Amino acid sequence: MKLTKDQTKKLGLSIVGFVFLIYVYFTFFLGPLNRSRAIALSKIHDRQSKLDASKEEMSKAAKLEQTARTATERFAALKKLNPEGAPIAWFPPRIKTFFANEQIDKAVARLEGNAALKQDELSGWLKYNWVIDVPQADYAVIGRAIADLENAEPMLCVTRLNIHALPDHPQYQHVELAAANLIEKK
Repeated sequence: MKLTKDQTKKLGLSIVGFVFLIYVYFTFFLGPLNRSRAIALSKIHDRQSKLDASKEEMSKAAKLEQTARTATERFAALKKLNPEGAPIAWFPPRIKTFFANEQIDKAVARLEGNAALKQDELSGWLKYNWVIDVPQADYAVIGRAIADLENAEPMLCVTRLNIHALPDHPQYQHVELAAANLIEKK
């Protein structure tokens, strides 16, 4: 198959036109399309990372909100534990009743002192120090009662404990507790 000079020119021009068409396609159509695709993918990746960070922040905010709700409920419950009136009027009878329920007949609570708390968040609360005297108690009963006391009174903490055996009745002990509790100022 022999090509004429005119056909060779047409074939050469067609090949040059085809190469030019491929060049134009890759340079002016596919190149910008690939660049815009790369830019779009980078924007998608950037937005996805921002979205993930926002989801984390929303999760943290939800946890913080739940913690705040729980703390508010706990604070309200603790405020309800403090009856109206001066603590010297209601705390000793409460302690006497508590120990009576624990089968300990004699228990006397007296105020040793009180002090304001130094933290700014707790400026509306006072720390009261009490001495609780139990002149005669069985060792096992008083141990269980002290544990129950700290569990029943969440704002009370036993700070000191003195136990002495009674010389006349060795099965009983004389117990003196020092306890501190937080009471809201009123």
